[in-house]
Amino acid sequence: MASLPTVLLAACTALLALVAPLLAGDPDMLQDFCVAEYKSLEGPLRVNGFPCKRPENVTANDFFSDVLSLPGNTGNPVGSAVTAVNVDKLPGLNTLGMSISRVDYAPWGVNPPHTHPRATEIIFMVEGSLTVGFVTTAGNLFTRTVCKGELFVFPHGLVHFQRNNGGTPAMAISAFNSQLPGIQSVAVSLSRVSPSMPTDVLARAFQINAGMVEALNSNSAPMY
Repeated sequence: MASLPTVLLAACTALLALVAPLLAGDPDMLQDFCVAEYKSLEGPLRVNGFPCKRPENVTANDFFSDVLSLPGNTGNPVGSAVTAVNVDKLPGLNTLGMSISRVDYAPWGVNPPHTHPRATEIIFMVEGSLTVGFVTTAGNLFTRTVCKGELFVFPHGLVHFQRNNGGTPAMAISAFNSQLPGIQSVAVSLSRVSPSMPTDVLARAFQINAGMVEALNSNSAPMY
């Protein structure tokens, strides 16, 4: 017959096996909502997200936004514009683990290679068609055309892009499983950081000379 310490050890091991998967995701809500209290940023309180506004001060407007109703300005070097609705702009999203964006594309416009470090993205085509793709950590490119009424998923944190296939504007809606997914443009992260990335590091990474690195940096446009 097993000893008491052995039984207790087995029970604890089984309990940890059940609990471990739960620790990998966001915790369940403990209330109906937690509308972000932005004024807390002016004080010493800091949390992973925003503190909650007092329920008696919450209104329906805390859960409403109309910013996606207007197209973004695509008159920039890359020919695309992202209009994001995340917890920074819609306080009612706080703790709900979701956000949304509208992406407008000029004819042949591109949403350059970028990542969302805190989210998976799903994109739904509203108008036009895009060539979309993402790169795996093994260096494989998955790409295809997505047309009006179709959707595509970009896995969490992987580098991905979109390109308008036609000579007319296109528009898509992107949804994220994070209230603040974050975005890092590959080009901007390498060439427009402060302080600057060492030239010799970039030269070795891309196997080009320092002069070419400096030329690329001087011509690198912001993502949006």
